[in-house]
Amino acid sequence: MIRVVLAEDQGLVLGALSALLSLEDDLEVVGQAADGAAALELATRLNPDVLVTDIEMPALSGLDVAARLQAQGSRVRVVIVTTFARPGYLRRALEVGARGYLLKDAPAQQLADAIRQVHAGGRAIAPELAASAWDVQNPLTERERQVLAQAELGASTAQIARLLQLSEGTVRNYLSEAISKLEAAGRVEAARRARERGWL
Repeated sequence: MIRVVLAEDQGLVLGALSALLSLEDDLEVVGQAADGAAALELATRLNPDVLVTDIEMPALSGLDVAARLQAQGSRVRVVIVTTFARPGYLRRALEVGARGYLLKDAPAQQLADAIRQVHAGGRAIAPELAASAWDVQNPLTERERQVLAQAELGASTAQIARLLQLSEGTVRNYLSEAISKLEAAGRVEAARRARERGWL
């Protein structure tokens, strides 16, 4: 049996995924989480074969969970299932060790097959995204991304500096670089453009 943990913040979707996967003879749903922190805790404690997770969730995103599992040296393989058909998200998912990336409108059988493929050591990427994933490079550094993400939430330069333990001048430099790279008029537009492209 392939042991699976599901992470999805929409109750109906979580229930539907669990019910569909439970119909498969070789798949067993051993845990369900409604947010990223619970997903990380379950994946660490239950040590399933595969974690199927959404990207946008409370507490931690699916990408954050995948990154932390990778940092822990976990053997849990991660499959992202999302509505975001953006190459930037796929690239980030692969960079943090995800082995699968599917869209929520894919047939249920495709998810079951992807779990089997990933469990066997392969990759399972939505075909409509696979080719375009490498077309547009993310120009932002990790620090620029962190600073821009906080700016998107409305944090001031001083607040970002305190949170990230940087000087205000350094934060301004990162924001300026990000705004320039994204050819935006200001931090709000830069954050919006980065978000649209899957870089935040």
